[in-house]
Amino acid sequence: MSQLNHLLNLSDDNKERCKNKIRQHEDNLMFLNSQSNRLAESILDLQVSLGRYHSTNVIAPDSGNGAFHSEEETVEQILKKENSAASIFCWLKANAKTSNLAFAKDVVGVVATLAKVESDELSRNLSEYLGLETMLAIVCNTYEGVNALEKYDTEGLINCNGGLHGIGSSIGRKINGRFVAICLEDLRPFVGGFIANDPQKKLDLPKPRLPNGECPPGFLDYAVNLIHLDSKNLSFITASGHGLRETLFYGLLSRLQVYKTRNEMLLALPCICDGALSLDGGMVKKCGMFSLGSRKDVEVKFPLISGECDVPPNYIEAEDVVRKLKWESSKLAADIQREQQLLECRKGNFIRQA
Repeated sequence: MSQLNHLLNLSDDNKERCKNKIRQHEDNLMFLNSQSNRLAESILDLQVSLGRYHSTNVIAPDSGNGAFHSEEETVEQILKKENSAASIFCWLKANAKTSNLAFAKDVVGVVATLAKVESDELSRNLSEYLGLETMLAIVCNTYEGVNALEKYDTEGLINCNGGLHGIGSSIGRKINGRFVAICLEDLRPFVGGFIANDPQKKLDLPKPRLPNGECPPGFLDYAVNLIHLDSKNLSFITASGHGLRETLFYGLLSRLQVYKTRNEMLLALPCICDGALSLDGGMVKKCGMFSLGSRKDVEVKFPLISGECDVPPNYIEAEDVVRKLKWESSKLAADIQREQQLLECRKGNFIRQA
């Protein structure tokens, strides 16, 4: 009889411990949710302030020489590639009724629309260097987004009624051949810091040096630092806290160097490892591989910077704060999901003991 009482007491103790654990997880969830709500309010307040700045500082396209190429024009060129995945995605993005699809939310955009450059020469050369297939690549935040772009049947064949293929079929388009999808969370980011106080968060890359120790004449910068990210793309971060410059564009351009002229680029060959471009059309694909001949006509190219006015320091600081808060918010969301799973597990154990 005493042994039975002992077992009953143990059972009561276990139930009480389980109740305490459940209360602890509930308290943790309440705290995490309150933190998440606080962060969401802070992000919203800052975004409203930034929105006011944009509304009072409207940027007009530069029409001085007639060479201005806007993001809208880039999208128009993509849409002309009617049987491409990028064209179907751009159509989808513009269609309010279907833009809430799961994969559409995970897609960051098409490579050609995610950055701008200062000059038409640089736009043409960078676009030609990357090639049309890469310029039309669809960039996803996670592998789930990549996986949702294309569905397969039980025999491993493409299901034309699912993913982007399904959207294409519904509007009378068919994706021809292969297309590139890039998963940001799987890219190895740049290992290093940023240039101090740079509003564009340019990568702190050491300048190339000739054997005599001097920087090559005509060197402008690395291509990855010559692209311009607008406020939305600049504040974007992956779950691991990395931005587009140190993931996507470093992955595509690495340490590609840009020079004023072909002659200056060729003089710099001793210190070129990951390729180089010159504004007058010179191209070194990588060490020992030259791209000769006349420059191609580029159908899809990066849009040009539209002559933005100087951004005040407090605006830059606010953008940086939003970026960090969004990263904290994504981490909190993961903590909340984990805590919720633990709570459900504890409740399940308690029910089984009852």
